[in-house]
Amino acid sequence: MRTFSLVGLGSGILFGLMDALISANTLAQRLYQVYKPIARTSINAPAGAVIDLLYGFVLAGLFLVLHKSLPGTVGWMKGLSFGLLAWFFRVLMNAASQWIMFRVSTETLAYTLLAGLGEMLILGVLYGLTLRPTQ
Repeated sequence: MRTFSLVGLGSGILFGLMDALISANTLAQRLYQVYKPIARTSINAPAGAVIDLLYGFVLAGLFLVLHKSLPGTVGWMKGLSFGLLAWFFRVLMNAASQWIMFRVSTETLAYTLLAGLGEMLILGVLYGLTLRPTQ
């Protein structure tokens, strides 16, 4: 339980840091201008931090629940598998929805897909290297 708590907390913090890096860099700022007409003018940072922390715990818990069924024989391979699964459901499906609903450039969607892939793979490998289900 202690390891789960530490990894959940650490991954939540890492999630927030990566989200900030992915969204606040100059390339992202240029690409995400398309959302400016519907975006909030200010961000509720405390709420964002709480959400990222919750995501960290939820993803860590899901990794443990799915651990046995994930492909791979060692932790980091299971982590990569989980990261790809999380990327599919969290990032790819969202990008596909954005493509259907809004006039978003292919460059913006590609950035979202690639940045999200990196983020989910990093988190997945972290879970794979640090978490094991209890017997």
